[in-house]
Amino acid sequence: MNIKSVILSYLLTFGVFLIVDLLWLGIIAKNIYKKYLGDFLTDTVNWTAAFIFYFIFVAGISIFVIYPSVSKDSAYYAILMGALFGFFTYSTYDLTNLATLKGWPLPIVFIDILWGSLLAAIVSFSGFYIVKWLT
Repeated sequence: MNIKSVILSYLLTFGVFLIVDLLWLGIIAKNIYKKYLGDFLTDTVNWTAAFIFYFIFVAGISIFVIYPSVSKDSAYYAILMGALFGFFTYSTYDLTNLATLKGWPLPIVFIDILWGSLLAAIVSFSGFYIVKWLT
């Protein structure tokens, strides 16, 4: 796979991640987060920090899930390992918050971990087929 295809697959996978996560955060779960995290939420999103997270997360999915899945030629592997990647990364975030922040709500821990697992599985599955399409 040439560098142009790597960059294009990364950008397309990034787009999938962005669309799916913003749909979740901005529409589907917006009221859930307001209910449980009202005091923690800012009035204005720090888009720089958000995009840095998205870039890093998609790089991690690409390196640890998508390309190994393509090597194995297995969409199932992409879904399974993507879900596990999301589970481990979102668990790290939410359980650290639960351990260190006063009042971090337990329901958000479970909601976020499930969401991170599903999100990473969707993005990994999509990224798998994006890479296959470009090669």
